Parts: sequence; C-alpha cells; structure tokens
Amino acid sequence: MTNFDVELLSVSKSFGPVSVVKDIDLQIPKGEFVSILGPSGCGKTTTLNMMAGFNRPSHGDIRIRGRSQVHVPPERRDLGLVFQNYALFPHMTVAENVAFGLKMKGMAKADFAPIVTSALQSVHLEALADRYPKALSGGQQQRVALARALAPRPSVLLLDEPLSNLDLKLREAMRAELKDIQQQLGMTFVYVTHEQEEAMAMSDRIVVMWKGAIAQQGDPARIYHDPASTFVADFIGKSNILQIEKSTRCSAWSEVVVAGGSVTLRAARECDGDIARYCVVRPEDILLLSGDASAPAGSNVISGTLRRIVNLGASLEAHVAVGPSSVLTVLVGSANADALPSVGDVASFAIAPQSVKLLSD
Repeated sequence: MTNFDVELLSVSKSFGPVSVVKDIDLQIPKGEFVSILGPSGCGKTTTLNMMAGFNRPSHGDIRIRGRSQVHVPPERRDLGLVFQNYALFPHMTVAENVAFGLKMKGMAKADFAPIVTSALQSVHLEALADRYPKALSGGQQQRVALARALAPRPSVLLLDEPLSNLDLKLREAMRAELKDIQQQLGMTFVYVTHEQEEAMAMSDRIVVMWKGAIAQQGDPARIYHDPASTFVADFIGKSNILQIEKSTRCSAWSEVVVAGGSVTLRAARECDGDIARYCVVRPEDILLLSGDASAPAGSNVISGTLRRIVNLGASLEAHVAVGPSSVLTVLVGSANADALPSVGDVASFAIAPQSVKLLSD
C-alpha cells in the first residue's frame, strides 16, 4: 500500500521534436495541497493534463494511489477537475450541474440528493441549488464548479488556474475558501497557477517549474527565503540580484564584491553551488538607516543615491543606485515614509549577513 495519492515517475512529454516536460519525479501524499507554479510555457498545465489523462506521457509512469494510470482513460481515473472557465451547463440548475458527475459514474438518481446537498454546503451554496448559472456571480459559478468536482469524492482534485477569471478581491476570498475546504475534507489538491501569491497563500508545498523541469520544490517559506537559483529568487516575490565579481571565503562568512566593485557584502551562508556567481537580497531585508540610527551589530552598511520612490500603499518601494550600473530595491513601511530622504539624496542601509544569499546560477 503506497503512502502517496499521486506519483510521477520520470515523466516526460514531447510534441514532435519539442520537449515540453522533462523527466519529472514528484510524489504527493494524501491530504497535501500542492501547487505547480511557473511562468507560461513552463510545462505545468501539460503536467496536470497528463495526470488527468488528457495527454499520455512520452516516457515514465503516473500512478494514483499506487496504480498506473498511463493507459486509463480520464473518465475512469478517480480524479476531480476544476478549470478556469468553469464549464457549467447553462441549461441545468446548480443542483443538476453538481449531480452531473454522479450521473456519469452510474449512481442511482435516488441517491443524488444528500450528496449534492453536502457538496453545496461545503461551498456555502445550498440556498442557490435551484438557480441557473446565468443568475450567479463569477465567484458563485466557480464554487459550483468546485462542488461538482467534489461531489463524487475523488481521491485527488486537479485545479487548473481556477481563479484567473476573477477580480482581485474575489480571488483573495476564494483562495481562502479553497484552502478551508481542502483542510476540512482532507483531500489531496494539485493546483496549477502562475500567480505566486496564490501558491504562497494556499500551498503545503510548491513545485516551481521552468523550461519543462522542476526548478525547486518545498514549503512556501523555504522556497521564498532559500531559493535554489536566480530564476526562483526572481520569480517568487521580488529580489535584488547582483552579479559577483570576486568572492572570498572566511572562517565565519563569505565576502563578495558586487556592483562594479563599489559594494562589498558579507554573507553568513555558503553558496549552494560550486562557485558563487550571484548575490540575492530581498527588498524587505534591507534596513533604512535614518537620522542617528546605527546599524545592528555585524550588519553590512551600504550607501547609495535615491533615484525613485514608488508608493505601494502599505509600503514604499525605494530604488537606490549603489554603483555605476547597479540599483537596489528597498521596501520601507509607510509608517516610516518620513525617514526616507528626497530623491537625489544619499541614503544609508543595513543588510544582515544572514539575509545575503549566494547562488551559482
């Protein structure tokens, strides 16, 4: 008996001469919320389609609860599917839409009612059972699609960018509901998205894909604070990525020269690769030194000319030139806005060595 609901074993997919997914290994235990995250064209939707059975792998095996699915048609896989376009039947009521999957599984019509009611209760739509899709908002339609997928109680629910057609406020509300529903049911969710915030907010584990391969996987905090490459650092949130000109390893830290030789930083952690080529610092890890404030002990202290300030509401994004061709992005809380100097003035900042990440690629 396997401990995994989903297993991808050396899975690859090519369309003619084009290799879209390259030798992926992925194991998903029961009850985990996993997001497959990446930019357009990275292979994430193709990977989901292979799990669903819409595409057959060119190589490798896909297993659901230990059983190979490569030659099993989509309708016979124990999976639920939710897509970004909802795919509701306009001539059916909400209850009839939710019951559709039960009908396709051959369940007796007399047994539909309690299952449909339970599915609608899970998405808080039991009061709208007799309405038609055209009378529902976008968020309500998405919840009906979710209830329809949940009604047959599949082993795994696959979700392909289900919130992309909703406005920002509704997306934020729906992602909280999705996470609550997943936790209440204890069901395995595999969620495909290109939205970093969605993946960070909902996932137990994030699988970052790039160029058809897995660039990194781990819990959201690990992915954010300890990126394995400059691609992951740049794609997940915002990062200052500076090329290293020279690196020296000391007893307790590495010392690197960056930004055209004008900035030297100490990093408390060694490079994950053989040679440190890049230095990564998150904008929120850079501390503005204002007035007579002194830098925390052991910090890197750098100065630069303030070039631009962008008001983001809760914070200000300051762009600071620290070398002939290097600009650092710094986040300053709006409560500290008065501490920022004027554009064109020199500002000083502190960076803890623990916040400096060294990468080889």
